[in-house]
Amino acid sequence: MRLELETRRFYLGRDYSDAVEAAGGLPVHIALIPDEDYIRTLVSELDGILLPGADCDVDPAYYGEDPHPKLGKVIPEKDKTDRLVLEQADRLELPVLAICYGMQALNVWRGGSIIQDIEAQIEGCMKHRQGEPLDRHSHSVSIAEKNLLFDVAGKAATVNSHHHQAVRRTGQDLRAVAWANDGVIEAIADVRSERFVLGVQWHPEIAWERDELSRGIFERFTSACATKADARRSAARLAESAQMLSLG
Repeated sequence: MRLELETRRFYLGRDYSDAVEAAGGLPVHIALIPDEDYIRTLVSELDGILLPGADCDVDPAYYGEDPHPKLGKVIPEKDKTDRLVLEQADRLELPVLAICYGMQALNVWRGGSIIQDIEAQIEGCMKHRQGEPLDRHSHSVSIAEKNLLFDVAGKAATVNSHHHQAVRRTGQDLRAVAWANDGVIEAIADVRSERFVLGVQWHPEIAWERDELSRGIFERFTSACATKADARRSAARLAESAQMLSLG
């Protein structure tokens, strides 16, 4: 979820939950409570993690930089909770779909770094904060072959764009798989073929009803979650059978 500092409310836009539910998943909100026991207990009952966008920036201290003058607000509860969630998701090998800020948080947790402000730090960049209407596809992306995103979109796509930061150096076991025409990284994926870990810089949750690519991303994610759930149930049945045999 997100934290509204003025009211101290946890919240999240409905588009994320609507997109997950429409693709066959059961959305569960995770409160920004950076307590290891809470996160471990909750995540152990889940089959996948969606890291949503946010109206804040990842603390640059996590990737060894001082704050740029154009850095947005930093919310410690968000950083700490996301990192704890990612730690548990990695331990359990859960599917992860990371969107916009979520992609940046994933990359930093894996040891990567962030461009703190695209306009100030990339010469000749395009406009990556398109404004309204939010669901308009404002620029194209080129996509590398042989990765999760290519399986859904092919070699190219057009996407919406609502960010002022971007991935600079990819983290451990992550590689860039899509780029805008100005070279900004638009998607990352795990290099291990057996892991579903995908980060996209745009917002498929606001376009899934009309856009085949957006819908396909959520369908692939929930399919990976269903596979994880089936494996969990099979393991539980095997453990139960083994226990019964030992008792017999």
